[in-house]
Amino acid sequence: MAPVSGIGGVRGRERLRSGAVRADFPLLADEANAGLVFLDSAASAQKARPVLDAVDDVYRSHYANIHRGVYRLSQEATQLYEAARGKVRDFLGAAHDDEIVFVRGATEGLNLLAHSFVAPRLREGDEVLVTEMEHHSNLVPWQMLCARSGARLTWVPLTDTGELDLDRLPGLLTDRTKVLAITHVSNALGTVNPLAGIIALAHERGVPVIVDGAQAVPHVPVDVQALDCDFYVFSGHKMYGPTGVGAVYGKRAHWRGMEPWQGGGDMILSVTMAGSTWADPPARFEAGTPHIAGAVGLGAAIDYMTDLGVAEIAAWEHELVAAGTELLAGVAGLRLIGTAAAKAAVFSFVLDGVHPHDVGTFLDADNIAVRTGHHCAQPVMDRFGVPATTRASLGLYNTVADLEALAASLQRIRKFFRV
Repeated sequence: MAPVSGIGGVRGRERLRSGAVRADFPLLADEANAGLVFLDSAASAQKARPVLDAVDDVYRSHYANIHRGVYRLSQEATQLYEAARGKVRDFLGAAHDDEIVFVRGATEGLNLLAHSFVAPRLREGDEVLVTEMEHHSNLVPWQMLCARSGARLTWVPLTDTGELDLDRLPGLLTDRTKVLAITHVSNALGTVNPLAGIIALAHERGVPVIVDGAQAVPHVPVDVQALDCDFYVFSGHKMYGPTGVGAVYGKRAHWRGMEPWQGGGDMILSVTMAGSTWADPPARFEAGTPHIAGAVGLGAAIDYMTDLGVAEIAAWEHELVAAGTELLAGVAGLRLIGTAAAKAAVFSFVLDGVHPHDVGTFLDADNIAVRTGHHCAQPVMDRFGVPATTRASLGLYNTVADLEALAASLQRIRKFFRV
């Protein structure tokens, strides 16, 4: 079988600092995209060549359905799929392969947990605790669940810097709180939450914790055992893997006590016309044919990040945050939304006198791709009294030169609008 990782084991910050990693991403290296400054990785990151090669290799050379066939190709595909599960286990620091369930992405993972973990333990008058910085995927499923059950949604508010007001947390963890669902990193603010202390406090009150890690895994090392979270959810496409695949880590005891949320093939132990019994986790939660090539591609993305060094990626992006903060401070009339002390590589801002959509359009004219709008985090926009922001979100392929280009383009926009 062809290797799923192929950057030659070259590690470290020098490849990041020099921008040499850009060559690992065919879209960025394509002449048609010459000079492109891609600053929308929080929406979806570009794909590394080893990821594309791994997906292509599955379909070209090893494709068959998994867990079903006794023939060679089915066995090969099954091995690749389960190897990817092991890579997710190692990447998150989980103890067991069966603590990892593949899903379509963080949104599906959170809905799975709402249905199979929280709903059975929720009664009228109970509370689901979230935070004001959640994006819609970690907010709407809980609102829907509360509406069905008669439970109440409560939340930890934000401070003016875009950090959680943790002084309020102890009072919000009541004897009616059945779960705390919280993001690791805010997609709209970049804030990195101090999860370990938050989880410890919740556990002291007997409250399980679900972590939305979709914006964290591309930027910071994660160790679910050290965090002691009950569940950790993320998507593949934000960490240089394919779309349509993600994973949920959960403590083994939780998974074994949960009922499936979808029925179909491969999640059963037996089926008669009178009824069915369920397979052990993780199969119990992976009904139907999964995204086989996507899971293998996710494993390749993990290999790629691991080869570079997740700690090195985090350190490099920390330098970019410092450089970007200084450069944007030099743009008159620009106000950063989200100035937390601990911050991932996300710059969300408003420019006085210019609508964010106009900012995005003018930046595009300078070959700079950013996101404008509410970023699927409308409560955050409401908290800061803005309808939208311009968001520049970085990936491991970005450099200080990209941020200099952003700042220079913003200066030209100011002159054009005479603000």
